[in-house]
Amino acid sequence: MKYLFVLLLAGLTAGAQIKKEELNLMPWPQTVAVNEGIFTLKRDFKVNIVGNPNPRIFGGVTRFLRRLDGRTGMFFEQGFISRLNEVPTAQLQINCTKSGKIGLYEDESYHLDIKQNQITINAVSDLGALHGLETLLQMLQNTSTSFYFPAAQISDFPRFTWRGLMIDAARHFQPIDVIKRNIDGLAAMKMNVFHWHLVDDQGWRIEMKKHPKLIELASDGLYYTQEEIKNIVKYADERGILIVPEIDVPGHGSAILTAYPEIGSKVITLKGGTAENNIQGSAIATYGIERNAGIFSPTLDPSNPKTYQLLSEIFDEVCPLFPGAYFHIGGDENEGKDWDANPKIQEFKKKNKLATNHELQTYFTMQLVPMLKKHGKQLMGWEEIMTKNMSKDAIIHSWRGPNEGMVAGQSLVDAVKKGYKTVLSNGYYIDLMYPVGSHYLNDPMPKDATLTADEKARILGGEATMWSELATASTIDSRIWPRTAAIAERLWSAEEVTDLASMRKRLDVISFRLEELGLTHIRNKAVILRNIANNQNIKSLNEFTNVCEPLKGYTRNKGGTEYQMYSPFTLFADACTSDAKDALGFDAVVNQYLAGKTPENKAKVTAYLNKWIAVNKGLIELSANAPLVQPILPLSKKLNDASQALLLVLDNKSTLKKDDLKRIIEDCNTKEDADVELAVYESLKKLI
Repeated sequence: MKYLFVLLLAGLTAGAQIKKEELNLMPWPQTVAVNEGIFTLKRDFKVNIVGNPNPRIFGGVTRFLRRLDGRTGMFFEQGFISRLNEVPTAQLQINCTKSGKIGLYEDESYHLDIKQNQITINAVSDLGALHGLETLLQMLQNTSTSFYFPAAQISDFPRFTWRGLMIDAARHFQPIDVIKRNIDGLAAMKMNVFHWHLVDDQGWRIEMKKHPKLIELASDGLYYTQEEIKNIVKYADERGILIVPEIDVPGHGSAILTAYPEIGSKVITLKGGTAENNIQGSAIATYGIERNAGIFSPTLDPSNPKTYQLLSEIFDEVCPLFPGAYFHIGGDENEGKDWDANPKIQEFKKKNKLATNHELQTYFTMQLVPMLKKHGKQLMGWEEIMTKNMSKDAIIHSWRGPNEGMVAGQSLVDAVKKGYKTVLSNGYYIDLMYPVGSHYLNDPMPKDATLTADEKARILGGEATMWSELATASTIDSRIWPRTAAIAERLWSAEEVTDLASMRKRLDVISFRLEELGLTHIRNKAVILRNIANNQNIKSLNEFTNVCEPLKGYTRNKGGTEYQMYSPFTLFADACTSDAKDALGFDAVVNQYLAGKTPENKAKVTAYLNKWIAVNKGLIELSANAPLVQPILPLSKKLNDASQALLLVLDNKSTLKKDDLKRIIEDCNTKEDADVELAVYESLKKLI
């Protein structure tokens, strides 16, 4: 018996043979082959770099070592790496052929080979090598006493060249640490574009030395200095990330026009004097920073030469801060109300034979092309910039879907057929709190459109968009992660990688691992709940978040006025996320029970129902000394009542009429309490 125990222990410490399907890799690589054997990690583990990489590889490898050391607690002997071929005998050998260039179409492929006594990463560029290191970190396994990498061969490359995330720092300013930790998250998920939305109605966020009024009058003192921007650009470059800045014009103009009202389109007509001496004329309108969410009328005047002079000077100062080849000018949601009401602009349209406001906006946008070209920048804009006269050099950013009066992704198909390169964001609006599956199954390559090879090549990829009307520095990570990791897989992995169960299993592990980068998507939930609970026990609150999700789409902020940019985002809805954990679990056990009404399956369902009854009791007790718990009690009571009624149904003891039971369940479909909805409603309905 003693010898059997020793043999079992030896098997455990050696590391069991792992199957490919058990690996928690994301994005899933193009090819994975798991072989016999393992590479056991020891304290003398070292890394060596050869070839001709960009110096960013040294920082990348050093960060890899520190993260690996942090996971294993081994106290590796190798510290900071600063030169090539430093340790020729190292167990991990990295070979890069050339220096990677930040931008599109760079070779990001890598080949990872794990043998029992040696690991090698071969990559054309250091960007590929950095991706290989991220995969190696995800390959780490453990027994009860040791850490190891399973022997394997992985060959990998991205499916799309544009794999991005947009963060809106205009609605709610996002401090530098928010930006940096999310750039780290992008790098970990092999994404390569950070789209920085810096200007909107709610604020101007770039320090301007030649036009200081923009920060003095239009930023509320919340902006990035030019040195901070340069630092973030460098930070991103070191992680293989391209930064694309955005200044949204000519609409969304409240902040710009707060500082420079003279280039606005709104006209104020003056009338005065007597009948004999009537005074008429116009005055410059005044503007203010917008505090609500929505679409607003302040718009730059495309007929005023001063508009282009100011924009040219702005680009002259801002473009050099961003060495990348692309500049996003927005161009969306201009309703043209102020243009229609301005006689001077209407006269300008006639003079230039511009039949519509859309054509006028194209005229405006085309004036920006040479301003940006002067700095080596290619213009990018939201899909509204696309007209017959728009430069084919522009990149079209497709965003509108059926809710905006269009077929989902139709602008992407139209763009590539007209010769434009395009990026898809429709279906990747993570601020709308839709479930991860809806993003994961949304592919930039349309399945129902007939496209030529050239047209397909113009689809650069996709971009998750995080608008921040309802997100502050403390909550934004929980809106971005972990769903953006699933979007990263859609943009990197093979088209046929679409198994939702596999994705969810891997996403759970990846989400937890993202914490080592400083992301707060998991930990900040408890911070919010402690505030709501008045520093009492948060167990009941936490359990209730596992069945509640924030209202989806734009329904949480009705008309854009329920929340202002200075409103509290410390409430129950801010602690909830999409894909409520218990909602998924409960639906699975309900389906199991309906397929086979065994005592075991019934017990799984009743365990959830009893838990929610206990949660309601706990919340009532908590609310005695926590006013912020009060708004969620009506919803908790509805779930409690439904749970109690269903327990009687399952035990065949219910005396309720069918209509009364339906009403109790239907009450759980409310969207009026605490800006959340019960994600278990559909599953509860199945039980009746």
